[in-house]
Amino acid sequence: MSLERVMHDGTKIKACAGADSFRREERVAAHLEAARQQVQAMGDPRADESARQRAARQRAVRERQRGLEQALEQLGKIREVKSGTPAQESARVSLTDPEARIMKQSDGGYAPSYNVQLSTEASHKIIVGAGVSQSASDYGELIPAVERVEENLGHKPQQMVTDGDFTSRQNVLEMEAKGVDLIGSMGEGQAQSAGQMKRRGVAEEFYPEAFVYDAAQDSYRCPAGQTLRHTGQEQRPGVVQHQYRAEEKVCAACPFKAQCCPQNTSNGRSITRAVEAPQVQAFAQKMQTEGAKRIYRQRGAIAEFPNAWIKEKLGLRQFRLRGVAKVLLEVLWAALTYNIQQWIRLRWRPGLAATTS
Repeated sequence: MSLERVMHDGTKIKACAGADSFRREERVAAHLEAARQQVQAMGDPRADESARQRAARQRAVRERQRGLEQALEQLGKIREVKSGTPAQESARVSLTDPEARIMKQSDGGYAPSYNVQLSTEASHKIIVGAGVSQSASDYGELIPAVERVEENLGHKPQQMVTDGDFTSRQNVLEMEAKGVDLIGSMGEGQAQSAGQMKRRGVAEEFYPEAFVYDAAQDSYRCPAGQTLRHTGQEQRPGVVQHQYRAEEKVCAACPFKAQCCPQNTSNGRSITRAVEAPQVQAFAQKMQTEGAKRIYRQRGAIAEFPNAWIKEKLGLRQFRLRGVAKVLLEVLWAALTYNIQQWIRLRWRPGLAATTS
């Protein structure tokens, strides 16, 4: 088996928890206080209880208390992730499985879930890395996937092939630093920008592509002939975002304001110019080559097959256990079962056929 090329993909699998098990902090705290009071009151044994029954009851109550304490701890982590957003105050956690997170499913609905990550060696379709994440996004899962493969087999993949959910400027830089060739689909920034413009009510003739950049003056000229001057820049991983803005009084008096910036009532129209890092530029150029496109076209059949097999053949569409550690055990058993089936296909059946022929 070779690690010359590894395909990676993620899939959401439902947790052993219902959507109605999620509660806000005040409800969790109230349940925890009730559980603590119940633990304190357990000192008086009931006359009709045996020692075994009493011990079982006490154990169940203490486990309930520990579960609620864990729920409050997980709620704090959820709030950290949502910090600075309106969702921070309304954050909720499951009382059944506090480590589960609400994630979007393939059918478009939402459910308590875990994000399962599988790395598949391309030449024989063998799973070489399996992990579980609480993150609904895949961007942060690529580097841990590379590290798992290296831990399992003793060396890094030479090439990782992923879809657009894993392909970010940050990952391009980190994969370059690790010496791993990345093949992936970079998001269509122009299409995303067009979607934002449409939601804001901007007419197509005033989309960013219609603004002309003047490199000598480091400024933009809008379709109405007005100038947008450089106002600052922001450094992000793999890119520098330069901001340009027109004067407020100029935009306020412009007859095209309703088509250009209808929702902008306090500032002039702005434009952002992205200057990509050399590594990101090189990656984008590589993905335009026929060789990279050919490799990427193989991704779906290899990377998505183990996910589909585990769900269809083993029926693992919802976990039986709770918590990241136990859920990971279920994933590892499923991956081992899949690999044994692949070994039967690749080695055992050909060997049996050779001995019986």
